[in-house]
Amino acid sequence: MSNWKHLSKEIRYRFSRSSGAGGQHVNKVSTRVELSFDLEGSELLTEEQKNVLRHAWTKRLTKEGVLNLSSQDSRSQRRNRQKVERKFYDLLEEAFAPKKRGKGHKTKINHRDRLQEKKRQGKTKALRKKVVIHKENDLFV
Repeated sequence: MSNWKHLSKEIRYRFSRSSGAGGQHVNKVSTRVELSFDLEGSELLTEEQKNVLRHAWTKRLTKEGVLNLSSQDSRSQRRNRQKVERKFYDLLEEAFAPKKRGKGHKTKINHRDRLQEKKRQGKTKALRKKVVIHKENDLFV
């Protein structure tokens, strides 16, 4: 989060009345906080960083390239502001976090080894079975 604190200069806030429970307090105080960050107009981000964020935030950005976040959970404007800032910085961290590699496809050798191991296990379990002797023919089954 500390890596991105310099971006706080480009964040714009708007305050409005929250909806929901809270009684008269809700009707009098503007506790809802809306954060706006103009990605396209940012002078502090490099073009490469902007491309990473455009890709990561494709569904969150407006047509103009603005990210809008809001918080109205708390009855305190200060807590809502902290919450929406945390959400913003978490989204930044998530966008630049190293991606985990997916599983690769199985090779023929892996497939063969797995089948051999299954056969070995099958034989081991077959040896554990009870031996049944038929008196008529003296056959072991």
